[in-house]
Amino acid sequence: METCEVLVVGGGPAGSTCAGALVAAGLDVLLLDKESFPRQKVCAGWITPAVFETLGVDAEEYRPGRVLQDIRRFRTGLMHGATVATDYGATVSYGIRRAEFDQYLLQRSHVRRLFGESVTTLQRQDDWWLINRHIRARLLVGAGGHFCPVAQLLGARIGHEKVVASQAAEWAMSPAEEQQCRIQPDTPVLYFCQDMKGYGWLFRKGKYLNIGFGRKDAGNIVRHTKDFCTFIEQQAGLQDSLPARLQGHAYRLYTGEGRRHCFGDGAILIGDAAGVACPDSGEGILPAIESALLASETILAAKGDYSCVNLEPYAVRLGSHFGSEHPHVSSLPAFSRLSCFLGTKLLSNSWFARHIVLDRCFLHTDRKILHADYYRHG
Repeated sequence: METCEVLVVGGGPAGSTCAGALVAAGLDVLLLDKESFPRQKVCAGWITPAVFETLGVDAEEYRPGRVLQDIRRFRTGLMHGATVATDYGATVSYGIRRAEFDQYLLQRSHVRRLFGESVTTLQRQDDWWLINRHIRARLLVGAGGHFCPVAQLLGARIGHEKVVASQAAEWAMSPAEEQQCRIQPDTPVLYFCQDMKGYGWLFRKGKYLNIGFGRKDAGNIVRHTKDFCTFIEQQAGLQDSLPARLQGHAYRLYTGEGRRHCFGDGAILIGDAAGVACPDSGEGILPAIESALLASETILAAKGDYSCVNLEPYAVRLGSHFGSEHPHVSSLPAFSRLSCFLGTKLLSNSWFARHIVLDRCFLHTDRKILHADYYRHG
């Protein structure tokens, strides 16, 4: 029988960050994941400097031996419409490979790990949880993404919630593909749908190419993704091989409360399991890390009593940080309700592209930063 104070289910950025903060504070933590690490993850693999700042990580210390693609400019626009180039003249974001980034955060956390095992059973026994009949824990932290079993335990209606459906792929280009690809490594391309209900991207990280597409109306994702791939193949000079490479995933956008039940008696949700992705861009990594820090703060304050009343402050902290006054909930969705004609004019305007689409919705240049002061043990 494996025993721990806290079982973290999921080894992504949310899980490893929360686990690391708790381990640093002296708690006995076990991290469980169905995959073995390092593992591939469907994701754009794009982070803002705020991610490193929040974690107290020096980007230049992270860089050696890993992909860290500096982003200095963007190209944005509507599919089949005009595009705008925005040059910042300096690094404003980074491209990463999730396999490397997630592994780095796991190693940095110093948490005990159990890989290659899914959660199959969850039973409550007095003040303990019995997981898979051989793990005992006093607190469950659900960090297993949108389909996290801890989220289901807390009442998430998976399959009946409004989600963003996304498909993405990342691969090492062949020498021929590298010659054919017309995308510059430091210039991600963002193409919005004509109805503003989704967007696609193409992002080159050295020899690696990342492509993806996501929409709020999940029922039409296959048709729209196929159209986007055809469009991108023509724009970027790629061969007809994109759709076969794509893998799908889903996540909830933060709309003021995340998932209705982000905590319960002896359980708490973080990251995509809590539904905290940015509503404008769908960015999930930074909100996941922030929710993990807010959760760890709540857990430590509970002092071993993980009843609902002691975990409820987590929901308050989430609302305070991700609430409607926060830059996460900004302007772009409002423009989706305007006419396609007006949307086209706005997206082709250089000022709007830079200050609203990029600065406000994707780079979050006016946001407040959470600092993981007690998690700076490297």
